[in-house]
Amino acid sequence: MTTAEPVVCHRCGRTRQDADDPAEALSWVCDRDRGTPRWLCPGCAREHVRDIEGKLPDEYW
Repeated sequence: MTTAEPVVCHRCGRTRQDADDPAEALSWVCDRDRGTPRWLCPGCAREHVRDIEGKLPDEYW
């Protein structure tokens, strides 16, 4: 994904560098809050997976 701004984790502030392992770069999670993208690094995504699942609509389950 190419963006004008660097991808930064919303929780911890870690940045996703172009030089990162491609598998790790693909494991970043993007969420939208009022149209604004918010990113989570793989570590924070694992730590907050229950919060992420809690936002899914009932139809998903």
